[in-house]
Amino acid sequence: MLNRLRQRVSDESGFTLIELLVVILIVGILAAIAIPAFLNQKSKASDSNAETQVQTAQTAAETYATENEGSYASMSVAKLQAIEPTLKEKGSSELVKAEEKSSGAGYLVETKAATGDTFVVERTSTGEFNRPCKVASASNPGDCKLTSGTTGTW
Repeated sequence: MLNRLRQRVSDESGFTLIELLVVILIVGILAAIAIPAFLNQKSKASDSNAETQVQTAQTAAETYATENEGSYASMSVAKLQAIEPTLKEKGSSELVKAEEKSSGAGYLVETKAATGDTFVVERTSTGEFNRPCKVASASNPGDCKLTSGTTGTW
């Protein structure tokens, strides 16, 4: 009897083809669930970096106005970068626009994320702030809350 038990144990070494196929199937299902979730997080991180950069540009624009008697006239990307050197970085986002609005009483600053999404801070002449955004793909809006098509607010 002991001999038969030893023989049975030695005959059952390794995995069967069916067991290997089941494991591969399970790993495939888990990968199909996980990969899209990770890709979505990457775009959100890129958008978050762009939002931070446009907020930094907003602070630099307010500093510019303080140094120019409350006027945003002649404001540019280069002038904001001189005030805040971190705005020169072009990693996952880039400051693409900084201009005066409403005859120097308001401004607009805009960044573009690596995903193609754009984030804007606009100060009106009455001192109100608007935060529009535009996404490259409506199927992956990132941090932009879409209101119509590919545009929204953040």
